[in-house]
Parts: sequence; structure tokens; C-alpha cells
Amino acid sequence: MLQEITIDNLAIIDHLTLAFGENMTVLTGETGAGKSIIIDAVGLLVGGRGSQELIRKGADKLEVQGQFSLPDDTAYLELLDELGIDHSDNTLIISREIHRNGRNTIRANGTLINTTLLRKIGAPLVDIQGQNDTQQLLQPEQHLPMLDHFAGAKVASLLQKYQELYNQYRKLKQTLDKKQANEQQWAQRLDMLRYQVKEIGDADLKSNEEEALISERDRLENFQQIQHTLQLVGATLNGGENTPVLDQLANVMNSVNEIVQFDDSYADLGKELEDAYYSLQDVANLASHELDGLEFDDERLSEINTRLDLINDLEHKYGDTVADVLSYYSKISNELAEMEGTVDSSDDLAKQLDSITERLTTIGEQLSSQRKHAAQDLEKRVHKELAALYMDKAVFKVHFAKVPVHTFTPMGIDDVEFYIQTNPGERMGALAKIASGGELSRVMLALKTIFATKTDVTSIIFDEVDTGVSGRVAQSIADKIKVIADHSQVLCITHLPQVAAVAQHQFLIKKAVHDNRTTTTVTNLNHDERVNELSRMLAGEKITKLTKEHASELLKMAHE
Repeated sequence: MLQEITIDNLAIIDHLTLAFGENMTVLTGETGAGKSIIIDAVGLLVGGRGSQELIRKGADKLEVQGQFSLPDDTAYLELLDELGIDHSDNTLIISREIHRNGRNTIRANGTLINTTLLRKIGAPLVDIQGQNDTQQLLQPEQHLPMLDHFAGAKVASLLQKYQELYNQYRKLKQTLDKKQANEQQWAQRLDMLRYQVKEIGDADLKSNEEEALISERDRLENFQQIQHTLQLVGATLNGGENTPVLDQLANVMNSVNEIVQFDDSYADLGKELEDAYYSLQDVANLASHELDGLEFDDERLSEINTRLDLINDLEHKYGDTVADVLSYYSKISNELAEMEGTVDSSDDLAKQLDSITERLTTIGEQLSSQRKHAAQDLEKRVHKELAALYMDKAVFKVHFAKVPVHTFTPMGIDDVEFYIQTNPGERMGALAKIASGGELSRVMLALKTIFATKTDVTSIIFDEVDTGVSGRVAQSIADKIKVIADHSQVLCITHLPQVAAVAQHQFLIKKAVHDNRTTTTVTNLNHDERVNELSRMLAGEKITKLTKEHASELLKMAHE
């Protein structure tokens, strides 16, 4: 549920903060006052397209921020966990900034995300239905998912089984098609993979081997320099042509120890000299030990250079480093295993494909049968709702197109589209092509009412979906929206007093000019203010006592 939204520098809105309640909230006011801008702001929060043109004149950026209470949906919460978005307080705060330089900054509970992820986490939060955008109804490809959503668990279970089998079918078919398309290319690829896998496998590469070999080679190639240096260390410290350093240091240390009796401060000097003496003695011993273990092995040097040449050759062919070569080896080993698993013959692959096609057809037909049962139920439910919306003569049908045998899609073997006959004697045709704007709005409301208890969306926005209707149709639309609001939070822009009256909350949107700048203001109306606003919606500017009585009656009837 959308709890609160703050808007800064969006079109004619300078700064605005709105808190929303549960059930139904209506936004009313004159055309152009900024009602749809508020809906646009909500759209930006859930991944709507942003543009620099939306930024208020004179501002460097626009910013919208919304606070949502999270749906009780395990899959959705797991998605937030996957994206690293904290939701420990069951609240999601989304902020979005659009700058004039084109920068688009989006955060969800402080975590930076991109627009694609915003749409992913925003879709389950808000469903925006506009007067010229009935979304799924105008997109035939969405009709089958809508039917499946209505059908429930049985279809969902069959669809999951079908899709698991379909993925196997698609992979096998691609393999067979690829193999049959170019047998020679297939064979060449197979030979090359076998050669490469053997070449890299025979080398038996180790992760840190190259570095260790280079270090050992450097020691052997510089044997003489290392030996000379170690001998120099030993000769200098322990003996040689000149007096050994350790002997000289021992004499100095003894001399200092003799003067300590004259002044205790010389004791520190003596201690430092003693430490230096023993440290250099350790150095001399270490150099002697290293010299004893030093050995030149010309054969080992040859082995190392040969091994390094092999490694360099493999790196030249398959990657910049040993790690890259090993990664490539893993990749081609998997590819080779797959190819060898299907290397027997195209006939064997064809037999496997025939078998899986038969199984896929069986499950696809079971899925289709369940969908057709659900479609009959949906048609009856829609007819009932349309009758309440004064479209009792309309005929709604879930149309299943004939598809060629063994034509499979990720969603099954069905091609589904909603059809309608709006009046007796007219032809039955695709809903998106035949229905008028007002009729589409009513069909959409009928479906939304049916789906109200099943929807996963926490907030539904109706942006003037009641345009072009009046009288009893307007009242029936109001009743349907109210039913939907019993199960989901509803935000509704309307010019119909019947719709506004059934809401629990009403905001009046106005625009005013200050210092030659147009600004939108919003007022949360109390009961008396709602009566005045409903009166204006009923009668226009000239409000009479009778109009107010009518408005009061509308509110009273709506809440009874």
C-alpha cells in the first residue's frame, strides 16, 4: 500500500506531500489542475519512463519519494533479499531523482538500483489504469496470463510441468536443427573440441604453477650472483682479508661494557650493541645455511623452461593466464560432453524429439482443457459484472484460436484473446479492436472486480477510467471501484460525483498563480468540504441548496 508520497519540482508541482489511507481515495478538481501529475509521480516510483521535460522550469532536478507498506508475499520479499534491499520494518521507501543533465538516481531503502530493477519491484506494488491505457486489455499477449491467473492453482501446476518439459524440447530441437543444418561443421567442431580438451587436459595445469616455476627459474639462472652474494655476507661478517665485522663489533661492545661502571646511561648503548651483534650473527648463520643448500641443476632448469614454454603456448591459444585457460577448459569440456551425448546420429535425436513431443502434446492438451473450463467460468462472471455495468446485451468470450499441430510456445499450445460483441446483431471481434473507450473501461472494471480477491497488487490507480459515462452507468462504475477498494488500496482520479462519493478519502487538487508561476495545491477534504466539492461536480460553479442536499445524500448513501 502507498502510504505517503513527496513530490518536488515535477511539472507545475513545486513541493507536495500526501499521505494516503486504506481503501479508496479520490483526487478531484478542475481539468489541468495537476491530478494526473500526481499519478505520473507514482508511476515514476514504480519504473515509469522519466524525462527531463518533466522537471519544473527553473529547477535542476525533480525528485519523488514514496513510502510503501510491503505485500504479504514470500516471493516478493525473497526478491528484495536477492537485491540486497533491507525490509526488516516491512516498509519500502523508494526515491527517484531526474536531473537536467540526464542523470537518473534511484534508491530503494537506501540501496541504489536501476530502472529495470525498479520496474521489477514496482510492478507488484502499483497497477495504474488510465483512461487511454487499459494495459492488459489492449495487449492480446496478456490475455492468456490473465486467464491463467483466474484459473488458479490447477492450471499453474500444469503450466509448470509443461514449461519444464518445453525447455527440454526446445534444447533438444535446437541441437537437432543445428546438427542437421551443417553436419560437416558439427563434425569439425567436435574434432576441434576433442583436440583442445586433450591438449589442455594432458598439460595438467595447476592454478599457481606458473608463478612458482618462474621464481625457481630465476634462482637457477642467477645462481652465480646468488652464490657470490651469500659468500660475501659470510666473509664480511665472519672472516676474510679484513678483520671480520662480528669481531670488530665484539671489541666495541666489550669497550662500552667497560665504561658502564662510570655512567649507567651507557648501559643502553651496550644493550643496543649486544642486540646488533647477535642479529648480525643470525644473519651470518642464515647466509651460511642458504649457501650450504645452494645447488645448481642444469637439467632442472631445462625442465622448467620446457614447462613454461608449454604454459605460454596454451596461454597464447586459450587465455591470458593459467586461470583463463582452465576456465576455457571447463567450458569446452561441458560443450564436448553435450555434443558427444548426442553424437550417435540424427535419427536417434529425432526419436528422442518425437518422444518428448508426444509427452509435451499430452500435457499441453491437459493444460488447454483446464483453461477452457476456466474460460467458461470467466465468461459467466464477466457477463454478470457487465450486466451490473449496464452492458447486459454484450457478449464476452475467451477466444481460443486454432494452432497447428505440434506448435508449442513457452505458455502452452493455446492462442488466447478476449473477444466481445457489444450489441446484438454486431459481429464478435477482438476486444482491443471493437470496444470503445467507455466499453473498455467497463470490461476492465468487470475483470478487476472479479480479480479483486486474487490480485497480488497492493495499490490500484484509476486515472479517469470513468470518462464518457454518466447517470446509472456512473453509479455502477462507482460500485465496482468500491468493491475493488475493499480488497486493495485504490487511488482514483474522477470527474464523476457518484465515484467520488463512495471513497473514504478525498483530495481536492487546485492550481494557483503566484509571482507569475503556476503551482498545484492539494487539500484533504473534511465532510463539509466534500459536500461543497461534490456540489461543484454536480452543478458546476452555481451551487444551490438543492445541489448541496443532493451531494449530502450521495455521501450518505455511499457510506450506508
